[in-house]
Amino acid sequence: MTVEAKWTTPLEERMQQAEPRLSPRRRKLLWSIVDSAEDTYYLSSRELARRYGVDAATIVRTTQVLGYEQFADFVSDLRSHFVTRITPYRMMRSAAREHRSVEAHVQHSLETDRANFDAMCQNLPPERIVELARRLDKAQQIVVVGVDLAYSLAWFLAYGLSWLGLRAEAPVGSIGNLQHRVRTLGSRDVVIAVSFGRCLRESVEAARTARVQGAWTFGITDADNSPIARVCHDHWVIPVTNPSFHGSYVAPMAALNALQVAYAHVQSKRSLEHLKEIDRGEAVAGRWYSGLPSVPEKGRT
Repeated sequence: MTVEAKWTTPLEERMQQAEPRLSPRRRKLLWSIVDSAEDTYYLSSRELARRYGVDAATIVRTTQVLGYEQFADFVSDLRSHFVTRITPYRMMRSAAREHRSVEAHVQHSLETDRANFDAMCQNLPPERIVELARRLDKAQQIVVVGVDLAYSLAWFLAYGLSWLGLRAEAPVGSIGNLQHRVRTLGSRDVVIAVSFGRCLRESVEAARTARVQGAWTFGITDADNSPIARVCHDHWVIPVTNPSFHGSYVAPMAALNALQVAYAHVQSKRSLEHLKEIDRGEAVAGRWYSGLPSVPEKGRT
């Protein structure tokens, strides 16, 4: 199984398919809209028409050539295109153009995080989470792959699962290290690959290699047609949209928390036994701080 050299968004795919049916004028109009997605994805048909000096009917008819029955469907794909193609610089530039107060930017960020969480709850039913927990219960080894900022999610999941008695790890993400690790896996092992947007090459290639080796692969990503979704056996779609210069991990963190809860109760007896051993070990090691620190007064030794 291979991954396409260049992943195209649903909007780009529609534009490529409709190319023979687009007049030069409509083709130029569409590409102008798409190339400025950070400034156009939230506009109505009338606002777009004013921006490009055409009438609203022209905007709607042009989107219909792409196969969209309603303008709202076009806007939805335009927004997805914006999210997956945007760079940190363009994201920050777009936010700065809105001329909000700093407090308003903070409020917008919090509201977006809440919307992401609500969307995750709506689209990821508990049954799907329990299904993955049961799959992990049968695994001999679990390797969680995440690169760059997504490594924080990979480490969090692997650490939590290991506390519950699973053989889980999150190898540090260089292409060589990841490839070396997943080449040792087999049919009894599971790889969970975490990557969003265009997806990082190291994560996609690690998942692809693991699948070739016979491991069962699962993706955590933000689009059904992302490279991670395409290469893995199964996946979750979790939004990470945020008006800042990087994505938000509020919804993915909630999903990973729920997965650990699901596994803990799928194997409650084993989980309790393992946690009890950890409790005993930490009591002997004196891991937790006790007593109040003494603070020397200034000028005294």
